[in-house]
Amino acid sequence: MKKLIAASLLVMALAGCGSKKDLFRPEGDPVPVKPATDIDALTSEEMITPSEQSRPERADEILRRSEKRQDDRFDLPPT
Repeated sequence: MKKLIAASLLVMALAGCGSKKDLFRPEGDPVPVKPATDIDALTSEEMITPSEQSRPERADEILRRSEKRQDDRFDLPPT
């Protein structure tokens, strides 16, 4: 009986995790305070858009063709 109750609670908890709805601000909820260094208050879209610093682009060049590696004096076999 305890296993049945535990299993049903687990199923209900997992069912609640699967609901997908658009997020919205409740009526009467104040907007977040404008940062002191900003000229204008941020919109909701600007708040959820990651900055360039948080999502940088790849800076290194991907190896596109086979190239002979230079000798590395620290690349020693295991002892």
